Amino acid sequence: MKSLFKKSLIGAVLAGTTALPALAAEISWIYCGDKIDPVHEKAIADWDAKNPDFKIAVEVVGWEQCQDKATTLAAAGSPAGLAYVGSRTLKEFAGNDLIVEVPMTEEEKAAYYPHIVDTVTIDGTQWGVPIAFSTKALYWNKDLFTQAGLDPEKPPTTWAEEIEMAKTIKEKTGIAGYGLPAKTFDNTMHQFLHWVYTNNGSVIDAEGNVTLDSPENLAALQAYKDITPFSVEGATAYEQNEIRAIFLDGKVGMIQASVGAAMRLAETKINWGVTTLPLGPSATGPGTLLITDSLAVFKGSGVEDKAIEFAKYITSPDIQIQYEMSPAAGLTPLRPMPQVDELLATTPFWKPYIDGIAYGGPEPLFTDYKGLQNVMIELVQSVVTGTAEPADALKKAAADLEQYK
Repeated sequence: MKSLFKKSLIGAVLAGTTALPALAAEISWIYCGDKIDPVHEKAIADWDAKNPDFKIAVEVVGWEQCQDKATTLAAAGSPAGLAYVGSRTLKEFAGNDLIVEVPMTEEEKAAYYPHIVDTVTIDGTQWGVPIAFSTKALYWNKDLFTQAGLDPEKPPTTWAEEIEMAKTIKEKTGIAGYGLPAKTFDNTMHQFLHWVYTNNGSVIDAEGNVTLDSPENLAALQAYKDITPFSVEGATAYEQNEIRAIFLDGKVGMIQASVGAAMRLAETKINWGVTTLPLGPSATGPGTLLITDSLAVFKGSGVEDKAIEFAKYITSPDIQIQYEMSPAAGLTPLRPMPQVDELLATTPFWKPYIDGIAYGGPEPLFTDYKGLQNVMIELVQSVVTGTAEPADALKKAAADLEQYK
């Protein structure tokens, strides 16, 4: 593959011929999705106009192939300038010397909501720039609550209430009270981590110690076991978007989902509500898993410094908030801004997604994120299928994670 750094000056072929102008250096951007978002399209054109010696060359790659393409190119020694990646991969990329640091100033860090920068930070250094952010909240079907004899305006605030309400819905209506996804899929880990972070738990600490086998996480896993009988049958057959589809069909009482569910519910006749995730016994406040995608700048492209400059430009507050406010994006804002205040005032269902941030936690950073996912998925599946008790499953998972620190 040709070098991504294509800046060259074509000399005169014949004496006296005027030299042609230099070509702009390309900064290749692997962009995940079906097409470039219009906000980004305009921002790229503006940046190119202000930086005539460089040009952003976007390669749109589908979500399922995007991560693998960036990894394959980097490992082959033909890296993209930057790529849209799940922040959980940054430790693996950094450990293999495939990306460069993207340090932030204290002012830049302070502009984000709490803990957002933690999702891209390893040993005090930032390795990516957040570009997309997701949190979760609890949705409930008010009509199913009514049918079960529950107050439709009082959703659960604790795990104990959530489990009891799920039980009541299942027993009174015959419909699943809760949607618990446990398919062999990455969001099975994510869904469980929302429970971890609503009970003041963690998976790995800032010093790199595995902290999975803790009383807080044992309580979360026990709650998973306790709610399983009142959940959708055959949890291992479903991932979170499939569970959401069941909720949109009115066939489950409660789910935890992103703000995208609210967008879809607006097109249904379901009488629904949304609130912060219920809390475990050790919680200190509303929490959620803080999932970010980020822009990683790859080593060896020849345009690293300019790629960092562009990554910070395309995620700068004024551009980023436009991207986040796009109806199709379904993203939680990364920064507190006047536009977010206006959104909360005009669209109340956004409030739980912001409220959960303060006590939320980042997706754990390990050197092998797929290894992490596999261990966490096995942990959840072993408990919901009854093949292991929570305490034993947690000890095994914690031991298995040591190899991926």
